[in-house]
Amino acid sequence: MDEALVVDALHQIGLQTSTSEEGHGAQAPDVVVHVGGGAPIAVEVKRRSLVTDDDARRLAAAPPPTGGVLLVVADRVTAPARKVLSAPGLGYLDLRGHLALRTDQVLVDTDITPVQGRAARKSALSGKAGLEVATALLLRPERQAAVRALARELGRAPSTVSDVLGALRRDGLLDGGAVERTDLFWQVAEHWPTQRSGLARPPSPTDVGVATTLRLGLATVGQEAGWALTDSAAAAAYGAPLAFRSGQVHDFVVPDPAVVRRAVTLLGSAAPGGQAVATVRAAPVPAAAVLRSWRGDGAARWPLAHPLFVALDLAQDAGRGREVLEAWIPDGQWPRAW
Repeated sequence: MDEALVVDALHQIGLQTSTSEEGHGAQAPDVVVHVGGGAPIAVEVKRRSLVTDDDARRLAAAPPPTGGVLLVVADRVTAPARKVLSAPGLGYLDLRGHLALRTDQVLVDTDITPVQGRAARKSALSGKAGLEVATALLLRPERQAAVRALARELGRAPSTVSDVLGALRRDGLLDGGAVERTDLFWQVAEHWPTQRSGLARPPSPTDVGVATTLRLGLATVGQEAGWALTDSAAAAAYGAPLAFRSGQVHDFVVPDPAVVRRAVTLLGSAAPGGQAVATVRAAPVPAAAVLRSWRGDGAARWPLAHPLFVALDLAQDAGRGREVLEAWIPDGQWPRAW
């Protein structure tokens, strides 16, 4: 989002900031600038593609509702517009590489690192970052998508998260700041990695050496990444309307590709044409191996993946899987994103 561009620009010149999602209340400004011991400076951010002299005058005529400073972010701000937006209480960020801001405490008029020309993201869900942002939104569809909060949560750069959110809005998958329809879930399902490795035998939860080597994580469920049961077995344990019989294949997501390789080495690969007793694949997003719980009917020997990730696996079966999803309404503590 544009707030992230403003924050990054202000940080380049050494100014400290906070944003609306960091505890300033419902009517908060977009960005707050902190200058020494002075009063915080409230900044309202407006985005434009091109700002001309006339555009700048119209923007300047309407003071920001926060009573603070109006800062315009644009791909290009013309020279006459720059003069208008250099008046007290105004400012601009020209993405070609210039920042100006004028208040009774701060006077900024300086070149910064240009950001114009950065390639637009072709697909919101291309790459791991797109899936990480999208699944984070689906896990809590009621929350407003805040760039810096999501960036901290996912360990991603704010600019990357901003790009993904912008592409989601462009593609009509994010309405305003929250997820209000099921479209995003089904688009994520189309991009969800499905390649699995078959195992000749399952790991033993009681074998301490194997549990440590394969990072089963049975003692750290809900705290750290580990093995999580998913797909049909997990769906049945959650109460989804499908039958799972003893002896059917158990499908797991595991922390990373290294664990997949170790599992195949220690437990054996299912012979070509043979029947695997279990499958493993690296978690498509880190949260899939972290958000695990001991749920279901109590008989499961394995922690279950979060229902969102179970549902994304079920969605890969265009027939029976999608029929199950239509009828499956998880326990009230789990939001239904499909």
